[in-house]
Formats: sequence, structure tokens, C-alpha cells
Amino acid sequence: MAQEVRELAQRSAAAAREIKVLVGSASRDVSSGVALVGQTGAALGGIEQHVRLINEQVLATVQSSAEQSVALAEISSTISQLDQITQQNASMVEQTNAATQLLADEAERLKAQLGGFQTEAALTFVIDTGRRAAA
Repeated sequence: MAQEVRELAQRSAAAAREIKVLVGSASRDVSSGVALVGQTGAALGGIEQHVRLINEQVLATVQSSAEQSVALAEISSTISQLDQITQQNASMVEQTNAATQLLADEAERLKAQLGGFQTEAALTFVIDTGRRAAA
């Protein structure tokens, strides 16, 4: 029986050593896990900062796009106004051309009508020309 007690004691001591090794390994694994959790927390903090930065940049882009949209609407309105003014100017040019043509026609009619009148200078010219021919 003493032999059995010694063998049992030896097995107990071996089991205790194995348990001690396993506890040490588990302790190292827990420490490693704690370190990994800390690194993960730091990485998540960095990701959060980057997400905030991206969010700020997206908001700035949205604001800039809205401002550009307003500016483009103003440009479009101005171009529309310029188009209307150009059409008005073209209409005025057509009206001016028509009025100029009417004035030219009226000037020709007046010239033709004035051609029928004899002025004193014209009569003097005719008389002088006649005297020279007779002489």
C-alpha cells in the first residue's frame, strides 16, 4: 500500500506540475489577449478619427456642391437674360434695317419729285448755255 501511496503522490506531483504549466500558459495567453484588446482599441480609435475626418470632408464637399449649384443656376439665368437681350437686339436691327430702307425709298421719291422743279440756278444755266450757242 505504501507503494501505491508513493505512486499516487508522484502522479499528483506530475499533475500539479502540468497544472502549473497550463496555468502559466493560460496566464500568458490572457496577457497576450489583453494586449491584443488594447491594440484593437487603439486601432478602433484611429478608425473613428478617420471616419470623422472623412465625414467632415464629405460635408465640405456637399456644401461646396450646393454653392456651385447656386452659382450655376445664376450663370444659367444670366445666359438666358443675355439670350433674350440678343434676340431683342436682333429684332431692333431688323426694324432699323426696315426703317432705313423706307427712308431710302422716301429719299428717292423726294429726289424724283424735286427733279420736276426748276430752280433759278438751273434757269440761268439754260439761258447762258443758249446764248453761247447762238453766238
